[in-house]
Amino acid sequence: MAEFIKLYNENPNPREIKKVVDILRNGGLVIYPTDTVYGLGCDITNTRALERIAKIKGVKLEKANFSFICNDLSHISDYIRQIDTSTYKILKKALPGPFTFILAGNNSLPKVFKKKKTVGIRVPDNNIIRTLVRELGNPIVSTSIRDEDDIIEYTTDPELILEKWDNLVDAVIDGGYGDNIASTIIDLSGDEPEVIREGKGDIESIL
Repeated sequence: MAEFIKLYNENPNPREIKKVVDILRNGGLVIYPTDTVYGLGCDITNTRALERIAKIKGVKLEKANFSFICNDLSHISDYIRQIDTSTYKILKKALPGPFTFILAGNNSLPKVFKKKKTVGIRVPDNNIIRTLVRELGNPIVSTSIRDEDDIIEYTTDPELILEKWDNLVDAVIDGGYGDNIASTIIDLSGDEPEVIREGKGDIESIL
């Protein structure tokens, strides 16, 4: 049974935040709000938890395209190679915001991701998840929770999410209704920015 934890974006309760951080530190899986759709994630340093997410998603861990949720731009630099000024300007304009950026990874990536040349990085404009990452001290490895329903691709109601995921995860955060549009994915690992998926967010204002 997953714990159902109510948190408010403006002012997340520190006691409840600590409870979720403890779950993550102990290898737990958590569903949480972002500035786009609800996400499923775990502590980047916990291989067992990463394997659980890969199993739920039906993918091999080393082949999985998870994104890393970071608290801010300085946090990002722990896992990516040195970036040039133009890339930095794009990131600075866009983050926090509803974008996932694909960047070249560095040697500090956890062992299971060592073979990956690039990583997806997120800094959502959502206080709950950024506070969790800050208190945890590591990025949270994240994947969107998709729905089998072709019409409603992403469930937005936390209570329905709990109903569906109750036996698969350790906590579901109720941060209010989520969005049903995923993040825009932009690849910044090549010579020119390339939009991989158009989702939420105004692309023209950042590129």
